[in-house]
Amino acid sequence: MNEIPLTHILFVSTALFFIGMYGLFTRRNLITMLMSVELLLNSVNINFVAFNKYLYPQNLEGVFFTMFIITIAAAEAAVAIAIIINLYRNHQSIDVEDATDMKY
Repeated sequence: MNEIPLTHILFVSTALFFIGMYGLFTRRNLITMLMSVELLLNSVNINFVAFNKYLYPQNLEGVFFTMFIITIAAAEAAVAIAIIINLYRNHQSIDVEDATDMKY
């Protein structure tokens, strides 16, 4: 069985991270920004699992950190979607520029 080299996994993780950063800084739609944050978190998860597999295959710390991050991401997504739904009900838009009420 051929193993995937660590550099390939890190390349995919880096690409996901920068796609997420690009989406977070260039988009004004709150749903798209939330999806970009999820891409960032998933790239971190890939790094944790890859380094755990290649550096410490006998331990599971990377997998446990990944499970923790997935749990936190699920909670964050639930709260963010609730905020987005509330903003949409009040402003009929989910554009970041229209959400000026939450600044103060």
